[in-house]
Amino acid sequence: MLLTTRHAASLGALTASALLLLASISPAAQGGKYAIKVTRAEPPKELGANVAKLLAAEAIELQDGSGGKIATVWLRKEVPADATAEQVQNGLTYRELKETTVLGAVRFDKDWTDIRKQKVKAGVYTLRLGFQPEDGDHAGVSPTKEFCVLIKASEDTSPAALEPKAMQEKSMKSIETGHPAVFMLFPSAKAPAAPKLTTMEGKYQVVNARLPVTAAGKKAVIGVGLTLAGTVD
Repeated sequence: MLLTTRHAASLGALTASALLLLASISPAAQGGKYAIKVTRAEPPKELGANVAKLLAAEAIELQDGSGGKIATVWLRKEVPADATAEQVQNGLTYRELKETTVLGAVRFDKDWTDIRKQKVKAGVYTLRLGFQPEDGDHAGVSPTKEFCVLIKASEDTSPAALEPKAMQEKSMKSIETGHPAVFMLFPSAKAPAAPKLTTMEGKYQVVNARLPVTAAGKKAVIGVGLTLAGTVD
């Protein structure tokens, strides 16, 4: 993942519309099916004003098998990308976006878990883009190397870029653990016209959506595959 407990001890003073998400799975959802519902909802009041104004009014709700709301995700209206005209033409990937970019926000209506089985308390969090370190300690621990990193809304009131280590520290503080809260981003080569829930690798519940992007002076879109439920072994 993004940071091991061993790394955390050595940090000292320390680390497009798009998305993404995830105590153990809540009792209401265990063994049940999931569903999503697209609705219109203003971004949560807990968010900083400068973050909230970046988000679309369209929200994606994750529901459990009985129709109970687990989480609501708001994606960003538009995300800036460092991409050439040729890259835009060939199709954008997460790597054309700057690490720590705000991609959206999420509100959990109940305690949930990230892909590492870390408890994420009910509340509102920002979603920032994170990349898995190429340090050898994280090799093979997850199917993807791109993630949404969660930071408690009160700890992340400005959309300005952060140093990756600062982002990681804020996330660890948000869930009171030695590792950031991380939710996998699967590649989505073709951005769907409307958000769609799919199962990846037989166990990950992933919302595929389209995120508007501005790159090389042009408008484009990137497909986003945000993991909403499921944990690595």
